[in-house]
Amino acid sequence: MALLTGGGDRPYAMGIATALISQGVVIDVIGSNELDCRELRGGRGVTFLNLRGDLESGTSFTNKASRILLYYIRLVRYSATAKPRIFHILWNNKFEFFDRTLLMLYYKLLGKKVVLTLHNINKGRRDSRDTRLNRLTLRFQYRVSDQIFVHTEKMKRELIEEFGVQEPRITTIPFGVNNAVPHTALTSRGARQRLGIREGDKTILFFGNIAPYKGLEHLVAAFHQVSTRSDDYRLIIAGRPKGCDDYWTKVLESMQDDIAAGRIILRASFIPDDETEIYFKAADAVVLPYAHIYQSGVLLLAYSFGLPAIGTDVGSFREDIVEGRTGFLCRPSDPVDLARAIDAYFGSALYQRLDDTRLDISEYAHQRYSWETIANATCGIYADLQNQ
Repeated sequence: MALLTGGGDRPYAMGIATALISQGVVIDVIGSNELDCRELRGGRGVTFLNLRGDLESGTSFTNKASRILLYYIRLVRYSATAKPRIFHILWNNKFEFFDRTLLMLYYKLLGKKVVLTLHNINKGRRDSRDTRLNRLTLRFQYRVSDQIFVHTEKMKRELIEEFGVQEPRITTIPFGVNNAVPHTALTSRGARQRLGIREGDKTILFFGNIAPYKGLEHLVAAFHQVSTRSDDYRLIIAGRPKGCDDYWTKVLESMQDDIAAGRIILRASFIPDDETEIYFKAADAVVLPYAHIYQSGVLLLAYSFGLPAIGTDVGSFREDIVEGRTGFLCRPSDPVDLARAIDAYFGSALYQRLDDTRLDISEYAHQRYSWETIANATCGIYADLQNQ
């Protein structure tokens, strides 16, 4: 089969690709420079095709346009001659309306069986940019796909109720634990020293892309409340704002005093994989103050480091955050209740026995969100489609 990655999301693409390879599946991986690595190069049963090339944004519009056009030409040409009968799409490409309609029709005309993994059901609605055209093209892609993977039962219900997808064509599989980010011998103490955080400071982390639906403004407001009551709280914000200049300007203004006082540590940029562990090892908990979400890769990244989570009761978080064992929940868009949950966590046994907690959460995550389990379910679907 062929795994069409869209070129990005290295943790998920690497996780599913290596798990399928270990199950003996012969695959073509359609990727980019970001995914070009020794695990996918020259291994038995895998052919890596770097059709996407460079994804870096720091170039001219002309260069970006030519890169994308060349990629689509390569993809269309590959599809016409590709031996795999099954095309598994992890992400659409740059021009989503085209991918959802004409490209899907092209795959079907070539006789391909199309499997689609959905990380979001309707990203436009999540981002308050939904349109009729967006919903129509989503409906078309969902109806044309032979099988759809979703990560939660809530996503499955939405597919059925809002897009009319038949239940037998939907399979629920978990979002796999992140195993692509390096884990070195760096200790929590060493990570704190790198960031200038004192031992004993109660440190919470916001990690990942910054966008309005992530609810960072509510976390900043909640942090004001808890840090007013105690001066040993610290907040790390590590991630880049994406397409939200006005929103980011307002949030940044609201935390200037805390940044100046050293209570908030801000790195508003992309965090490379080899630096990620610093933030997760320096923190005592990750906070996910989202207003809307289907599932969260950041949560599974935190769990891979054994880090407890404080999250809002949206999307699949009630299924994925076990209160009192892996973290705490609070109401969305409610800074007062988020502050309560932060205080509750730091008063709990999870924090008081954090070394044991980290080991327990890491073990729990690698069992519940195992790539082996995901690969087994995926291979079962592939086998069914091969026999059709």
